Amino acid sequence: MREIVFDTETTGLENKSDRVIEIGGVELFNHFPTGRTLHFYINPGDKTVHPDALAVHGITDDFLKDKPRFDEVVDEILAFFEGAKWVAHNATFDMGFINAELARLNRPPIAGDMVIDTLALARRKHPMGPNTLDALCRRYGIDNSHRTKHGALLDSELLAEVYIEMLGGRQATFGLEQGGNQQRRQNEEQQEVTIALPPRPRALPSRLSEDEKARHAKLLQRLGAKAIWNTYCIIP
Repeated sequence: MREIVFDTETTGLENKSDRVIEIGGVELFNHFPTGRTLHFYINPGDKTVHPDALAVHGITDDFLKDKPRFDEVVDEILAFFEGAKWVAHNATFDMGFINAELARLNRPPIAGDMVIDTLALARRKHPMGPNTLDALCRRYGIDNSHRTKHGALLDSELLAEVYIEMLGGRQATFGLEQGGNQQRRQNEEQQEVTIALPPRPRALPSRLSEDEKARHAKLLQRLGAKAIWNTYCIIP
């Protein structure tokens, strides 16, 4: 199963008027990263970056002036995602912007059954929250200390790790390893250890002297008599 964990940064919050200015994606195959990534900064044309959005991602209008427009990279984006599920955190937001950009180019929208929302998955798995990307990184022990601002590719890489963990990635592997170790230990415990010694050609001579044998016999007689006496004394 092929999936692309992705993220977008935009000029603002309204997909009907605001534009995508960055997209990043990480390819997973059977829930494991393949090493393939996608990353574009995109020129939004005459749309400027809202100050609130700028405070989140730090992408300026001046930085975007020489970047390609969405129509110039759309074919490469769709080719990278072709046949894969689109995986995003709060996917309603990202897919709203992607489909709005596609609509401007008279391209068909991405079908809802091709989209996985990791925020919805996190809310089912951790109903008490919080379920922001930073909170989930802390929950799963994923280092996000280098995330000082939002960035599409960095956030996609972090989200890919979180998504794998939510699906039981490292825990499942650890469980299989532990189960295998336990089974090996059980097998080792159940194995019989046999030490084969060659038969002795003749019995070893006794090391007891005749006097010691006689004294030992007398001791056994005295102990036997005492045991019989104690038995009769105890019984009423």
